[in-house]
Amino acid sequence: MAGGYPYFTLGLDGAGPSSPAEAIGTIARAAGEDAAAYIPDPDLTHAVNVALVLGMPLLLTGPPGTGKTQLAYAMGHALDCDVLKFETKSTSQARDLFYNYDSLAAFKRPTEADPRLFVHYQALGAAILDAFAASAPRMEKLLPLGPSDYVHRGPRRTIVLIDEIDKAPRDFPNDVLNEIERLYFRVPELSNIGTPGAEPSEAGMEPRFRPIVVMTSNEERGLPDPFLRRCIFYNIPFPGPEQMRAIVTARLSLDPSSRMARDALDLFYSLRRDAGRVRLRKEPSTAELLNWLQILGHRDVDPASSLRQHGDIVRQTISTLLKNGEDRAQAVAYVNDWLAG
Repeated sequence: MAGGYPYFTLGLDGAGPSSPAEAIGTIARAAGEDAAAYIPDPDLTHAVNVALVLGMPLLLTGPPGTGKTQLAYAMGHALDCDVLKFETKSTSQARDLFYNYDSLAAFKRPTEADPRLFVHYQALGAAILDAFAASAPRMEKLLPLGPSDYVHRGPRRTIVLIDEIDKAPRDFPNDVLNEIERLYFRVPELSNIGTPGAEPSEAGMEPRFRPIVVMTSNEERGLPDPFLRRCIFYNIPFPGPEQMRAIVTARLSLDPSSRMARDALDLFYSLRRDAGRVRLRKEPSTAELLNWLQILGHRDVDPASSLRQHGDIVRQTISTLLKNGEDRAQAVAYVNDWLAG
């Protein structure tokens, strides 16, 4: 019937016409990303506090999907401050953390145009500026004139998330060592405006407004030792079953002791751990488990029932946990054996 599952019906015998796009019952996945529902392990909480007290960047590693990025938003929620995110790319340069200068627009404008019109502050630059009052020395040469994508809201404290820093070129971490440690940067394009001298640094910053820097790495490449020495490091381990049950409860309001949830977690951890029978190149993550549980609920799987009673639904949705063809071939065979067990 149009409007119900399955929504896209090509290739399914007797399924009827596909649904109009607007009628598809897409799951609102925001609940699975709710910062208020983040559950860190106690050691991670202590690492956050160490970084806060010392005023040092917190560097997080760990398998994909373990909540490295979400921790910054959980901190923002708990500490009542905004999060400014910088998404690292393979082309990122140190300056990109602080600002971009639109040289082409500046070239096209009249010579008398104020250069502040062409500066676009990025996450760490905006956070440093926000740590000062607008009346602080030398701020007049940095704050934009007229409409801008940056609005100064200082003095206030913010969290800066530098996501996947290991994607950047090898020199990137070393190039930002002093700037991150001293919260200092220059904008040479504005050197002729106002009072000459250095731009803002921690020397004139109240400690209570010092930006909180959180960095994540998937360890795709190593980070330089001098950079690591200036960070508080924590590797987030993959959650064990007990912690995972707490995560499921907090994020999905699903009783982890229900028969369906127990079976789903059993199959999930079996796919991750049964190296004797299945070796996945990409083991399913917490985020993928939450997605799978949501689609099982959407398919009206009764939480009180055994997942083995819903073999067809399990086979139709198991792709939520798998990320390449080789893994799928192994996992489907494993799931079929598990369903028959």
